[in-house]
Amino acid sequence: MGKKLLLKDIAKLAGVSEMTASRAMRGAQDVSESTRKKVEQIARDVGYVPNRIAGALASKTVNLVGVVVPSLNSSVFPEVLSGISSTLKATALKPVIGVTGYDLQEEEEVIREMLSWRPAGVVIAGLEHNDTARKMLANADCPVVEVMDVDGDPIKHCVGISHLDAGRKMARTILKAGYQRIGFVGTKMPQDFRAEKRMQGFELELKEAGLSLFDQELYSGVSSIETGNTLTELLTQRSPELECIYFSSDVLSIGAYMFCLSKGLSVPKDLAIAGFNNLNLLKGLPMPLATTDAHRFEIGQKAAEIILAAQGSDSPVQLLKLEPEITTGRSL
Repeated sequence: MGKKLLLKDIAKLAGVSEMTASRAMRGAQDVSESTRKKVEQIARDVGYVPNRIAGALASKTVNLVGVVVPSLNSSVFPEVLSGISSTLKATALKPVIGVTGYDLQEEEEVIREMLSWRPAGVVIAGLEHNDTARKMLANADCPVVEVMDVDGDPIKHCVGISHLDAGRKMARTILKAGYQRIGFVGTKMPQDFRAEKRMQGFELELKEAGLSLFDQELYSGVSSIETGNTLTELLTQRSPELECIYFSSDVLSIGAYMFCLSKGLSVPKDLAIAGFNNLNLLKGLPMPLATTDAHRFEIGQKAAEIILAAQGSDSPVQLLKLEPEITTGRSL
């Protein structure tokens, strides 16, 4: 861990007393607007987080682990949380959750609030953050673990899979099954970086095989079975020659399967289907669908283990890369 930033460091940079800097950070009325703005901007620039724990507690931490995720709308991130909770259960540490809605500005605010309580650790989904958030995480005087993804530049510890590799692996699996007229359905949410990487890997593998996507459909908003159903109908009507569709999530691929059932289409004879995440939702379907296991529960466990190992010590940075695991089911 780097040198802990103190309020006196901010005061020195701003050219004011520590008391003035403290009052400026609290928004005290007897501090001029220009001084307040100057102190706040310097704090943002260097990633300083004010300490909310008063008095004798100021140099200590609370028994909380901040967990920052973009969404709780599907079981994707709750499975990561379950892995974290299962490892922390026998300890004094407890997870607290912040949701960012795939918004980097909101993520910055959540991180600031989390760190202001001096948690015992922070687990955060993804590697992409704005500059202020990166500085706050880099300056945090607790272990920070970025999870889910390894394609990028981790700040400290990192546990995840390569989503580029996951996309490439599924493309190889689909090509090996003999399909050539291949479509893609996924999110166009600009800050769902992991889904974007899977699509990039998928297209790169097709390109190396001399192919490109036969058709594609990108949507805004959260994944749903209804969206998968609707977009599969749209895609197959527009491109009836499609042989296979790769979906950025299992929720969408289940919607595609429901569409095929409703139209009397045979899977995979009339249309092959593949998704991502190996969600529990897949269990109990009449047909097992092709998917990729991203090891979400294990990622949560490993992240919590890193935080526990780093308590009270400068533990070496850990970068754990798990391998995405494809199951073909009977839909390819």
